[in-house]
Amino acid sequence: MTESRTTRALAPALKAYIDSARWFGGKGRAWKVGRVRQVGTLPGSTADLTVVVELVEIIYAEGEPETYQVPLAFYARQQDRLGHALVGTIDAADGGPLFAYDAAHDRDAMDLWLRAFAAAADGKVTADDLAFHRVAGHVLDTEAHSTLFTGEQSNSSVAFGEDSLLKIFRKVTPGVNPDVSIHEVLTRAGSDHVAELYGWLDVVDETTNSTIQLAMLQQFLRTATDGWELALASVRNLYAEADLHADEVGGDFAGEAARLGRALAETHQTLAENFPVATRSADEMSALADAMRDRLRAAIDVVPALANHVEVLEATYDALAALGDVPVQQVHGDLHLGQTLRTVKGWKIVDFEGEPARPLAERLLPDSPWRDVAGMLRSFDYAPRVVTMTSFALDPGVDEEGQQAYRAAEWSKRNAQAFLASYAERELSGTEQILLAAYVADKAVYETVYEARNRPSWVEIPLDALDRLSRDRTESA
Repeated sequence: MTESRTTRALAPALKAYIDSARWFGGKGRAWKVGRVRQVGTLPGSTADLTVVVELVEIIYAEGEPETYQVPLAFYARQQDRLGHALVGTIDAADGGPLFAYDAAHDRDAMDLWLRAFAAAADGKVTADDLAFHRVAGHVLDTEAHSTLFTGEQSNSSVAFGEDSLLKIFRKVTPGVNPDVSIHEVLTRAGSDHVAELYGWLDVVDETTNSTIQLAMLQQFLRTATDGWELALASVRNLYAEADLHADEVGGDFAGEAARLGRALAETHQTLAENFPVATRSADEMSALADAMRDRLRAAIDVVPALANHVEVLEATYDALAALGDVPVQQVHGDLHLGQTLRTVKGWKIVDFEGEPARPLAERLLPDSPWRDVAGMLRSFDYAPRVVTMTSFALDPGVDEEGQQAYRAAEWSKRNAQAFLASYAERELSGTEQILLAAYVADKAVYETVYEARNRPSWVEIPLDALDRLSRDRTESA
């Protein structure tokens, strides 16, 4: 890596561009551009188009610095077609201007990425410090045009025709990215429940003497439908049939929920067979319960209504702390309906990076598979509530008699039960019930804080879930 020529000349423009980017996670915080390092120049670059990968250090007024990847396409002439992606200009060696654009938006620039991966075939090719790795088996379509997806938040994804999908990691950290490592293992194991990994791009960071993974290339699931959107469509179908129950409408989701439960179970099994399986000791379980209590106390400062649930939540965490040794393994770590895709060949699970807010070192640690199950159960609770709240916002009188609230609960319960029954295929043990209850409660507490800060009108969704938890515990006591 070298100190980038953009360090001084482009730093102000980089700051403005990054601050406005959807993938930047530091919005609202005071920060400045620190060191800008040029990782390398992509093979195939010319005098007319030079594509480089820059790593930009973000120095916050408070908190630890972060590093973001900004691939840039430099042109000697202004490109009107890329005006929306202009980062800034710098002086060229001949004194003229060089126009810098975010390369993810540029088909010509992305073509260089695709061809570099194709050149790697079933091994590795290097360019400067860049290393393009390939998994053997798939022949890339190098004639495919790129299309940038616009809906993502934390990364940038570029489809190459209907053949492959490139995910550019924006926030990068030294170490193995679990999205790459897990996809590689599941691909080589022949898993039917992930998009095949075709390759990845990384660089060795001389500062930390560790690998930084910059991007991954995978199978493009062109027939896929987002699991969250499918669930919302099912709820809307239910609400449109006022006299029918969830199991009576054409859009009943329970069959899909069951198939999704089986897909997750098989994925967990493959992960357990190919990654180390460990044991979390009784002392570690007690520490996990303490961490959940700490999150609860911090959450009450943000959402005071959580104080009404302290007694029940403490009892849930006490039960967790009392468990003995518990097996742990590699898991997804941030699973919900939005991390699933339904294809003609079944359910696929995506985005194995784990919870983005957690440090990479924590995301790489083994965990209980019941964390993933809990995330899906919370997602089944969210879907009908979101449709209800949207309907109410459009027509405040839509649910005057509480019918949608009743039917929302019915939909959630039916699909959660179908998912859980298919996942476990047996009655849960007492330990499993305690683990699942604790992870569900911890997730709901996290959701209250997230909603209070980002979507205040939605905070009632997790609070209502905690109300039900309190009622259920009271009735079973």
